[in-house]
Amino acid sequence: QVQLVESGGGLVQPGGSLRLSCVASGISFSMYVMYWYRQTPGKQRELVAFITRGDTTTYADSVKGRFTISRDNTKNTAYLQMNNLNPEDTGIYYCNANFASKFYWGQGTQVTVSS
Repeated sequence: QVQLVESGGGLVQPGGSLRLSCVASGISFSMYVMYWYRQTPGKQRELVAFITRGDTTTYADSVKGRFTISRDNTKNTAYLQMNNLNPEDTGIYYCNANFASKFYWGQGTQVTVSS
């Protein structure tokens, strides 16, 4: 059974930082491209960042220079380090694993940026 479990969300003040984790089980993690998406009220789910099997990273323009995606294949875990957070970053963050035609989603973790 495939599972992706996100953690690390919470309430943070503007300018603060959080690190999200996504632990995968039931897949050959190193083979998968790992994505982070976010869902904000009234908007479609948007791609935040992804990291390939070869550790190439890509970011949405809105998070470039503030967020860093990484992976640790020994721990079957993907990370999203989020710095200098602002209220527009508020939402539910989901990780996604993609390999060939297989897509798997986690349950999401809430991030709220507010003073």
